Amino acid sequence: MDTATLPTLALPVLERIAAALERLSPPMPSLAGIDHADAFVWHPAFGRLTPVAHVAHVDLSLLQGVDYQKRQMLENTVHFARGLPANNAMLWGARGMGKSSLVKAVHAIANQVDGRTPTPGQGRVALIEIQRDDLSTLPELLALLRTSDRRFIVFCDDLSFEREDADYKALKSVLDGGISGRPENVLFYATSNRRHLMPREMIENESSTAINSSEATEEKVSLSDRFGLWIGFHNCAQATFLAMVRAYARERNLPISDENLVRQANAWSVGRGGRSGRVAWQFIEHLTAELSV
Repeated sequence: MDTATLPTLALPVLERIAAALERLSPPMPSLAGIDHADAFVWHPAFGRLTPVAHVAHVDLSLLQGVDYQKRQMLENTVHFARGLPANNAMLWGARGMGKSSLVKAVHAIANQVDGRTPTPGQGRVALIEIQRDDLSTLPELLALLRTSDRRFIVFCDDLSFEREDADYKALKSVLDGGISGRPENVLFYATSNRRHLMPREMIENESSTAINSSEATEEKVSLSDRFGLWIGFHNCAQATFLAMVRAYARERNLPISDENLVRQANAWSVGRGGRSGRVAWQFIEHLTAELSV
């Protein structure tokens, strides 16, 4: 075969290889559709924000026993929506006490105009959910959001670390802002059952093996210090639990006497082995179905 014909013969093969590599490579991140919704889920593998048509949230008034937490979060979020300075927020503490529900509830209120929910895409703040396993892509997401005129709350639910991995370092860097600074149009909200985002034994183990134990402990807890708002949620007293149940029952207009409601709610909490906002909601779901039969 004439060697002069080799480049011509190889060209189609090279084009097919290039096309295959292009298909395998991750797509360029895009803000396409950012004005069509007020909530999104970040999918870094596809380089896009998937719109959420309806955010599953409860009315702020239904969250009982967390009045201080509600005031702090609502004030911070409304300030941000109005273009004023605001803080990243960490909501930590007891399970099922409304941490993630509070984030979604204050986002809905911050977007209201004269008490009315805006047309999708017209809200002052967009809520973006990021999964714990995708935290390493936060710099990529923030670089993308920096180019938009909208304001964003990036939200990570149930944040924790089992070891000091790359995600831990990446999040610290993002909260600090790096040399470019945190984008003025972005806040980071997170919830966690752990006060310092990692198991106590992990902190104690690092302290015991380090040359300087105090420095090791400081390194471990320094991530939570990056949050300007650090809001605790505590275990639910019986009176608070019953207030939650009554609020949900009133909201649904359930045909049941208060005495019977309290008796059944207490029995339900005993069966579940504890009291919380989540347990109250699950009880109301069960009761609603029972009373509808």
